[in-house]
Parts: sequence; C-alpha cells; structure tokens
Amino acid sequence: MTQPTEPRRPDPSEPERTAEDAQRDTVPDTAAVAPDVSDGSHPVDPEPPSPRSMTLSLGMLATAVLVAVLAFLPVPYVVNSPGPTRNTLGEMDGSPLISVAGATTYPTTGELLLTTASVQGGPGYPVDVVHVLAGWLSSGSTVQPAETVFPTGATSAEVAKAGEQQMASSQEDATVAALTQLGYTVPATLTIAGDVPGTGASGVVDKGDVITSFDGKAVVTYQDLVDDLKVVTPGARVTLGVKRNGSLVTLSVVTGSKQTGGAQLGVLIDPTFTLPVDVKIKINDIGGPSAGMMFALGIIDKLTPTDDTGGTVIAGTGTIDIDGTVGAIGDIRQKFHGALRDGAHWFLAPASNCADVLGAVPAGLHVVKVSNLRDAEKAVQTIATGNGATLPTCTSADAG
Repeated sequence: MTQPTEPRRPDPSEPERTAEDAQRDTVPDTAAVAPDVSDGSHPVDPEPPSPRSMTLSLGMLATAVLVAVLAFLPVPYVVNSPGPTRNTLGEMDGSPLISVAGATTYPTTGELLLTTASVQGGPGYPVDVVHVLAGWLSSGSTVQPAETVFPTGATSAEVAKAGEQQMASSQEDATVAALTQLGYTVPATLTIAGDVPGTGASGVVDKGDVITSFDGKAVVTYQDLVDDLKVVTPGARVTLGVKRNGSLVTLSVVTGSKQTGGAQLGVLIDPTFTLPVDVKIKINDIGGPSAGMMFALGIIDKLTPTDDTGGTVIAGTGTIDIDGTVGAIGDIRQKFHGALRDGAHWFLAPASNCADVLGAVPAGLHVVKVSNLRDAEKAVQTIATGNGATLPTCTSADAG
C-alpha cells in the first residue's frame, strides 16, 4: 500500500513565500528603473541647468556658428594649384590645336604638353578660408596675397582681357620664332611705339616711325634688327633709317646696354608680320604668355620630317620672344605637378626660372633648363633618343 506523500514543510531557515512574492518573480524588475505611476507616485523632475552650464553651452554654440560663417567668408588670398595640360601636337574640341596651311606637315607620335596653373581667388572670384587652408596643406599648391598677383583695383574683366591679349601675342611670337628657326623669311613692319626714357633714343625717335635700315643695311625682318644689334658694342652710336610721315629720315642713336648683355636701341617696337605659312592655334580657357615655347616646339615638330618627340611625352613652360629667347614664368611648382599627373617625366623649364626650380621638382620628373628655342628643340630630340640624362638641369649655381 502506498503511503500518501507528506507535503513538504518549509524550512524554518527560509522565509515563507506568499502569493504576492511569487507574482513578483514572474514580472521583470522594472520598479527600480521607473516607478509605477498607477499607484499614484510621480517621476522625479530633473534639476534645471545651472547658469554656468547654460552660459558655457550658449558660448560653445555661438563659437561653432561663428567658425562656420568665417570658414566661408571671402579672404584676400589667391590659391594656385596644378591646372590642365594641353598637347600642342594633339586636338582641341575635335580640331588640331595647331593647324598649318601653305606648307607640308608631317605626322607626330609623342606629346608636347603646355602646362598651366589653376587660380582660385582674385578680382570677381574670391576664395574662402577652407580653400586657403587646403592650399597651404597641399604640396602642389601655393597661397599668396591677392595684391601680389593682381594689380590693385583691377576687375575680373580687365584681368581676363589682359590674359587673352598675352595669349594672342604669345601665339604670334611663337609662330614667327618657329618659322624663323625653320629657315623661313618672315617680313615685318617695325613701327616704333615709343622710346625708353633716359636712353639714347629718347627725344630722337618719334612714335609712329617705321624702321627701314640699320647702319645703311635694309631691315626686312625683326630678326635682321636683332642680328644687327648683336655686333654693336653698348654705347656705340648707330644710324637708324626710318619712314616718318611718308618721308625717309636718318637718325643717330647712341645705344645702351641690356641687362642680359649686348646693345639695345631704347625703343619700343610694335611689329606687324607677313607670315609665309598660315599657322592657326586653337585653344580655349587659357590665358597668359607662358605657353609660347611649347607652341613654337609644336609648330616645328609638325613642319619637320623628323618626329622630334619619338613617341615621348614631354612637358614644359616658358614665354617666347620673336628672336626665340625663352623667358621666365610664374607658378612653376604647380606646372611640375600637373605635368607629372598627366604622364610626363621630362620637363623643359626656362633657365631664368632655376631659382624657383630648385627644391620644387617632384619625384619622377626630370627638369631640363633651356634659354632659347634652339636649346629647347635640341632637348626634345635628345630626350627622344634616350639621352635626356646628358642635358643640363638647374643647379645651385644657376640660382645665384
């Protein structure tokens, strides 16, 4: 017979559990987090912020707003960064950048990149603090006060017009220099636009005089005048034949000295050329004179049977005078970075820029210094043959 089991009696050491206790064990313990408002109790209101914390919060908010506003306010600085490059042997908007009529042209395989700098800031295009800080932090950019870059009071329209005029002049000078180097005769009318005060020509020549002869020898081209002056000792007196108001007049002028050496007349010349070959250069949205040398090299390569570049990508910069002299430019650091970015490992730089070149050349780019168009053409040909390492570059002696 089975005995009925005796109910378990609670251990005297354990507290006796009531029904209310058991119910509590099945409900999540939320009472410690938030009071039960159903029993008439109420949440405790947080203490109001102290005056000190309110002041700090408002101050921090005002500072944040002020910083945000100041970050986008215009500041009087200019940020120069690497700009686009253009292949003078290639195309622009589907048409050849350099086109030639009236002479045989030849195929080319390489690239001759003119280089540019992109300018943020200046008249009509103010730059903000954010862009200035970014320029300071970039190894390929520079930041300058606007007044050191643009004339005081100049408008954006005036700056743009000046850049366009410089570009147009550089294209004409590049064409004349290239054709002259190729052996073409480029007749010119050399009109005197004025004299340089303090020189032997001051008060002797008149504005509008047209130079016709030099020491009895006819002057037909601009290069004729340049070559004649090369054999004159600075300070020597020369005879200048001019056409004045329809009559021929003979003038005696004491020459002066150029800073670069040699004699000078002390006159400003406004030449008009009669080109034996029709050369057109098509380029948009780029101003200034610094593409002159690369334009001239592009014209020469198109008009010579030899492929000067030999398939190599060569970049460069430099103004060009009618006589082929390569002149200094600005923003060369930015142009180095733009050239390297677009695939060039060789860069032709004006010798007169050597002080700016030193310490600014990025790794992977080789700089060759050139003084004139003939130097530049020889440098291109030498690079194409794989002997670029033999070409001169800028040294500390050049920065002297």
